[in-house]
Amino acid sequence: MGLTMNTNELLRQLSVQLKQLEQDVLQHDTNLPKREQKLLRDTDRFNEQLFIQSGAKLAPCIEQINKNIKQLGKLIKGNISSHTIVLSCERIQDRFTAVRRALNTTSLGANSASQQRAFRVAQAKRRRNKSHDKSGFNWIAAGVMHNSHQLYAELNKHLNWVSKFEQKILILQSQLDNCHSADKIQMQNEVLLVHRRLGKCRQAISYIEDRIQAFERPFSQTYRPFNR
Repeated sequence: MGLTMNTNELLRQLSVQLKQLEQDVLQHDTNLPKREQKLLRDTDRFNEQLFIQSGAKLAPCIEQINKNIKQLGKLIKGNISSHTIVLSCERIQDRFTAVRRALNTTSLGANSASQQRAFRVAQAKRRRNKSHDKSGFNWIAAGVMHNSHQLYAELNKHLNWVSKFEQKILILQSQLDNCHSADKIQMQNEVLLVHRRLGKCRQAISYIEDRIQAFERPFSQTYRPFNR
């Protein structure tokens, strides 16, 4: 942008341009579908050199451009060089262009965020499957690993088994203390077998608890496009 116009006219035109953009942004933010607000909630839609902004709404950008124009006005009063004024105007125009582009690409950004989230969920599912296969607890249904409700049900089931095994061991131990010497070896083997089952069950409980924590641990990855 040249400086054939005086600086007062320059600032006036920038303010008019900002006012027009502000109306479009207000309409955009007011009409945002909840789906797009949710998908873009943690998304930075601009390079940080342009705006500090997160989420689908663009009103924060208007506030920042307004500050840029006011800063330019202060610089002009300080008798800065024409070259510096030109550079400042170019940076402001870059911000105008970025917001205009963002107004037209909110739906595209939401779809991209949705696809990335689906990809991350699929990756997490594959990691859980791989971890499950290598854990030694394949006998727990793999489908259980993808549903927190089923995981808790599986946990309760194993806790009940622990209680039953412990009771079984107490009964067997009592019988062992009173059994005939000829039956002791068989009884001891039976006690050992139940102990092994109890140990395996407790290991499974620890494993299921770890899976519950992994399943419920929130994960997010901010998408930061370079929007110019």
